[in-house]
Amino acid sequence: MHYLDLGSTGLRVSEVGFGGIPLIRLDRQQAVRVVHHALDRGVTLFDTANMYLDSEEKLGEALAGGVRHQVVLATKTAQRTAGPALEHLEQSLKALRTDYVDIYQCHQLSREAELEALLAPGGAYNALMRAKDAGKIRRLGVSSHSLSMAVKLVESGLFSTIQFPLNFIETDALKELAPKTQANGMGYLAMKPFAGGMIDSASVAFAFLRQHPECIPLPGFDSVEGLDEVLDLYQRPNVVDEGVLAEMQRYRDELGGRFCRRCEYCQPCPHGVLITPAMMYKVLAIRMSPATAARFAAKNMESVRLCQDCGQCLEKCPYGLPIPDMLREHLALYDAHRSAAGF
Repeated sequence: MHYLDLGSTGLRVSEVGFGGIPLIRLDRQQAVRVVHHALDRGVTLFDTANMYLDSEEKLGEALAGGVRHQVVLATKTAQRTAGPALEHLEQSLKALRTDYVDIYQCHQLSREAELEALLAPGGAYNALMRAKDAGKIRRLGVSSHSLSMAVKLVESGLFSTIQFPLNFIETDALKELAPKTQANGMGYLAMKPFAGGMIDSASVAFAFLRQHPECIPLPGFDSVEGLDEVLDLYQRPNVVDEGVLAEMQRYRDELGGRFCRRCEYCQPCPHGVLITPAMMYKVLAIRMSPATAARFAAKNMESVRLCQDCGQCLEKCPYGLPIPDMLREHLALYDAHRSAAGF
C-alpha cells in the first residue's frame, strides 16, 4: 500500500480508502472483521456518515482499542443549521468512540439554497468551524453530486476536502473540478468508484481510477474477499489496454440513456417527489439486500406516489431520461421488496 498527502490538509492517507455504507448490511462481528482486515492490508482512510444507519457504530467498535490514531476518519452531516449539525457531530463522536473526527463533511451540498442556509447566521458552517477550533474536527470537508456546485465549493476556499463521484462512466470532474481541487490544495475523495453499483468489475473500475492517483477512491466493502479483490490490484502494475478500454465502453453502451447521473437538474419536484434518490433505488437494491434497501429508501420511494406526471422533470433532464416511467419501475420493485419483507 502506498500513502499520499491529501491535498494540503496535512493528512496522509492510503491510496485507496474504505466506504462505510455496506457495513449496514453486516452484523457487528462481520463488520469488525472486514474493517480489521482493511487495517491489516494497510487501509488508513475510512469514510461514513450520520445517515448510514449503524455504520458509524460498527466502525467505532472496529477502531476501538488503540488503532484510532492510525487512521483518518471521515463522516458527514446533512444538516444545514447550527444546532442540528452540532447534535449530529456529537452523535457521530459517540458512535465512533472518538473525541475528534479527522474530516467532517457537509453532506450532499448541491443546491444554492442549501449553501446559503449553511453560510447564513445560525447556519452550520460557523458552528462547525467553532467545533474545529475546539478540536472536535481536524478538517472541514464537503460532498456533492452537482458538478457546477462542486466547482463553486472548491473555488470558495471554505473547505479542505471535497467528495465527488468519479468512475469511467462519470468523468466530467476530470475536466475542471479535479484540476481546481489540486490548484487549491484540496483533497479529492472519489465516491462511487463502481458508479453506485453499476460497474461490477473491480479490475476495469480501478484500471481507470488508478490513472488518477490524486483522487482517492472510496469503494464500499462488505466482505474480506471484495476488499482483497480491490487491494490486490494495487500490488501489480496498472494496465489499460484495448481490452480494458473495450470493457469500459461496453458498460457505457449498456447503461446508455437510462443511467441517472445524479446531476439533480430535475429537482425540486413541485409535488414533493424525491426524484434523484428514488432514481437510484435499483442501485441500492444491488448494494444492499432487498429488505434493507426498502427500509433505507422508504422515505424516498414513498414520495414517488406523489407524482402527478406533470412533465417538469422531463423538460429539465439534460440526458432525456424518461424519469416518470423509471420512477414507476423503481416503485414497483420497492413494493415487491417491501411485500417480500413483510412490512
